Amino acid sequence: MAFSEICIYQVKPQKAEEFETLMLEAKGLLEQQKGLSSLRLIKRNHRIDMEQIKEGLPPRAITRIVKSIKYVLYWEFDTKESYGMAQKNLYDSYWKPIERCLTVPHDKYLGEEIF
Repeated sequence: MAFSEICIYQVKPQKAEEFETLMLEAKGLLEQQKGLSSLRLIKRNHRIDMEQIKEGLPPRAITRIVKSIKYVLYWEFDTKESYGMAQKNLYDSYWKPIERCLTVPHDKYLGEEIF
């Protein structure tokens, strides 16, 4: 059964370029992890409200940064054991430089695939 993580990073605005550079460097390491089947990094730069949803309108671009820039990392593995080893490899290499870019510690949401 597939095992996935969604990780939300709240990045200091002045550290956004550094964070993106680190994540691009880390991408090479992450893509080599045993059992990895999917990897995506998303920068939150749009929003949608209920009126837009009801009218079928596209989301609006975010025009100002208040406290942080949010990024979402999604990666999926064949097993939770493969995921655990990938986390160790990330921790041993890029974890500390990534953490220095954040306003608060990142949030992790973990679980097994339902569909």
